[in-house]
Amino acid sequence: MVLELLMVVGVVLLALPSLWLGVGGLTRRTGHYSSDVTADRASLVLLVAVRALTLLLVLLLSAVVLVCAVGALVRDLEMPSLVSVFFVLDLLLAVLVVLTFGRRDRRRRRRRATPAAR
Repeated sequence: MVLELLMVVGVVLLALPSLWLGVGGLTRRTGHYSSDVTADRASLVLLVAVRALTLLLVLLLSAVVLVCAVGALVRDLEMPSLVSVFFVLDLLLAVLVVLTFGRRDRRRRRRRATPAAR
């Protein structure tokens, strides 16, 4: 009972917000890339495809874990052991999303204006 509740809380507090942040950063690009237009376009397509696949995997794993955990709580059944593996994988992928493309861009600090020469 405690394990199922912990899984539901973990998915709701970590995996679902990481999905929201990941969708926002899906096409964001930072860093230095090639100046060649075709290579740049190919790298963007590959980057977005891998990010979308990761988000889809997080969504599917979150759905499976939530359905199994809530079902086990409601029906008072034993949860399959593979669900705990899915839960750990879901949390690891959620952390990966948050630490890579789910972060918001930091605002650059404004430089202090230098006083005019008198």
